[in-house]
Amino acid sequence: MVTGHEATLDAVNDGIDRAPAPDADDARAVEYRELLRTPWWWYPIAVGVACLFAGEFHISGLRLTDWIPFGTLVPVSIVLVWLLGHSRLEITGGELRVRGAHLPLRYVSGAIALDAHTLRRVVGREGDPAAFVSIRPWIGPGVQVWLDDADDPTPYWVVSSRHPDRLVTAVRSHLSQPG
Repeated sequence: MVTGHEATLDAVNDGIDRAPAPDADDARAVEYRELLRTPWWWYPIAVGVACLFAGEFHISGLRLTDWIPFGTLVPVSIVLVWLLGHSRLEITGGELRVRGAHLPLRYVSGAIALDAHTLRRVVGREGDPAAFVSIRPWIGPGVQVWLDDADDPTPYWVVSSRHPDRLVTAVRSHLSQPG
């Protein structure tokens, strides 16, 4: 497991353009946003699987009910894929937000980008069961964010990100800010 004592917190990529810090009057400005959408090719696969299931109803021999399974299963499959990929990862108002959870960045002590293999190790057998994990299987890399909050038993967050270097840069920009 990668821990704070073993990992380096040096800059991952200094060439990343980051959004400007929010003004004092606009504390809700979005500093980083990433949509964690499903790949486009999941939609045709979902429709194909729905059509296979709907085709099974044709075997029953009731001709009037042929359209009902297609009319329900195909739209349901599309909505399910859309719901799976309808989440957002963002830093706004001094908080890291993902899937309804939010972490004030004042409690963050460090962050590191993880490649796909290391991410799977950190959330697998080598991970801490008390950690907050928000990963998406279709997104390989991610970020591990360590917490420094005596009132919270959660040691770290692990989140999926297609651009872990940019997310780490945005988190670290808050670590260097006073207050």
